[in-house]
Amino acid sequence: MSHAEPHPAPELPHPEVSNLREGLLREVTSDHGGVGTILAHRIYGREDAPAAIAFIDLVVLPPHTSIGLHRHADDRETYVILSGRGRMTLDGKEFEVRDGDVIPNRPYGEHGLANDSDSDLRLLVFEIGPLGGSR
Repeated sequence: MSHAEPHPAPELPHPEVSNLREGLLREVTSDHGGVGTILAHRIYGREDAPAAIAFIDLVVLPPHTSIGLHRHADDRETYVILSGRGRMTLDGKEFEVRDGDVIPNRPYGEHGLANDSDSDLRLLVFEIGPLGGSR
């Protein structure tokens, strides 16, 4: 029995992250405290009953801004760092985040994010509820 040789994946063009939905971003003052005004756009949001995806937000933290420490009782947020570098605090531990990092939060988990750099920190924040159940 012969084995087929694997074919390399085709190189597909990807849009620059810096242009991702840029025109839809709006300034919002973080209701979790922090420093400065962030830019955000809700890509998807659902308020009605059981939904696997509750929301997906594109967030841009301009240089030297932050989302202050906060917690939610029903929090299942996940942060996906698209570009840039920053500092995340999760349950009292601080660590660096950068492109490609995925950081899940848990209910009652205290978390915050700061951008101390001189360039934008871009991320997706989303919440996925339990499948087949309510959020």
